[in-house]
Formats: sequence, C-alpha cells, structure tokens
Amino acid sequence: MAEDTHKLVTRPAAEAPVTEFAGQLLFRLWRASHVHASEALGTVGLTPALFALLNVIGAREGAIQQELGAALGIDRTTMVSLVDQLEQAGLAKRRPSAKDRRAREVAITPKGRALLEQSRQMLSQTEDDVLAGLTTVERRDLLTLLRRALESAPAQPLWSSAEGD
Repeated sequence: MAEDTHKLVTRPAAEAPVTEFAGQLLFRLWRASHVHASEALGTVGLTPALFALLNVIGAREGAIQQELGAALGIDRTTMVSLVDQLEQAGLAKRRPSAKDRRAREVAITPKGRALLEQSRQMLSQTEDDVLAGLTTVERRDLLTLLRRALESAPAQPLWSSAEGD
C-alpha cells in the first residue's frame, strides 16, 4: 500500500472554549500566518527569520549587529548566522561602524532592497489572506493592540535558531 503523502488541512474551530485564552488564539493565528508566509518566502529563498532581519536592516540602515539582534529579540550566535546567510546571498553586507571601530554595521544591498520589496508584497498578500475576516480599520486596531501587548509583555529569552524558524 502506498504511503499517503497528503497533508491533513483543517480550519480549527474558533468558538470558546477552544479559543478561550488569548495565547491560544495568538498561537493559532501565528501558525496560520507563519505557514503561509514560510511557503511564500521559500519561493524567493527566504525564511521568516531572514525576511524579518532583512526588513529591519532595510529600515535601520547602518545599524550594528547587536542593535539588530536586540530589536528582533535574537541571540548573538543566531544573529551572526542570519547575517552570514544574507551576506552570502548578496542581500546585505557588513562594514566597519563609523561610530565604533569594534562594531560592524549591516547594510542592505541593492539586490537585498529589491528582494525586500518583492517579499513585502508577498507578505502583504499573505496577511490579506490570513486576516480576510477583518476590515481595514479592524486590522489597524489589531496591530495597535498587539504592539501595545508586546510592549507590556514579560521579558523573554532571546530567540535562537535551535527553536526553528
């Protein structure tokens, strides 16, 4: 008998008590978003972690690695590995910091900028799909509430690539 290679695809229940706690809802919504984002980004050679880093590098031109790691909550070893991957792909480059000789700034390359714009469009479409049940105003409100919740959330350990992407 041939092995079944089809994935079970489901739309989990959205009623209480299955969705009684915010953490459950956030996890399930994150998972829906992450699965679709991973698939889309994979078509251009990125992972969600590489996209997140490229997105911040694009917004914070000349930031040093430590600043990028702190902004994203990523540990030092993982940050070095992610920057290495972006650099090897020609999407970012390290350069000496003008402010601190010991530090290395990370800058986006023209190739990286082009891929970032393409990837941002892809993720906008993914987000449109995941949040299709919300109006534009509700989506803006959701982002505002999530940012506020994140700012007041308890401190957490830095993310490591050992946790998976």
